[in-house]
Amino acid sequence: MRLHVGCAMWTHARWQGRFLPQRLAQGERLRAYATWCDAVEGNTTFYATPTKETVESWARQTAPDFRFVVKLPKPITHERRLHGVDEELRSFLDTMEPLGPRIHALWIQLPGSFGPADVGALARFLGRLPKAYGYAVEVRHPAFFDDPRSVRLLERVLSEAAAEWVPFDTVAFFRTPPASDAERDAWTKKPRVPRRSSALTGHPIVRYLGRDDPDRTIEGWRPWIDTVTDWLREGRSPTVFIHTPDNADALMLARRFHDDVRAVLPELEPLPDPMPAEPPTLF
Repeated sequence: MRLHVGCAMWTHARWQGRFLPQRLAQGERLRAYATWCDAVEGNTTFYATPTKETVESWARQTAPDFRFVVKLPKPITHERRLHGVDEELRSFLDTMEPLGPRIHALWIQLPGSFGPADVGALARFLGRLPKAYGYAVEVRHPAFFDDPRSVRLLERVLSEAAAEWVPFDTVAFFRTPPASDAERDAWTKKPRVPRRSSALTGHPIVRYLGRDDPDRTIEGWRPWIDTVTDWLREGRSPTVFIHTPDNADALMLARRFHDDVRAVLPELEPLPDPMPAEPPTLF
């Protein structure tokens, strides 16, 4: 029984001195983050593929059971829309190879215009992928949430490929108008879709967006406590990523989510003690 939790990044200016040490070298930031959370979203790979040396550094800073959910590059998913991308995919996987078992899933985030008519392209793409990795697909087209036939079509394609459907739960975020600059910015950018809480595999992945007010974030994730608890009891091993518009408290909130699940399932393995923000002093 294992629940992994994490954030959308492993370094944030507003974490330094609060949750993490004030001064950390570039090659130590992920190591410090990994004492707080045991998973992270690999969002940066969507915009640019890192060097292999950088990926080797990520591997050195994390334990083999740390989970990376790594997003495929934008040219593969958004520009080429999964067509004719074999060479780009091979190059990307070669770069990611040093992470080894830490790659929990390769994350295929598709644009909002990728709809039911494109599912055939997704099926062909998934069918060509190497079996050594897990795969997770995030869709944003309204039909995949409103049209039962489109939902069944996508679920069938994903199930045949043993791929997971990643929900991005923004329901709590959009419940009331924004109250900060970060919330107003997210209001115009984040997808507004119904909550989906069905798992297709033994390793479901959830992305949850709360508010900048921690209490409202905690209140909004209550349905996920029940869902994740049920998944764990069923023998699944979920990964939950906690987002807020400014992410200032996301690191603390991710651990709080884990604690809330453990309050229901005390047998769940606890997270390790986090690295202190500042070294202890004698006086």
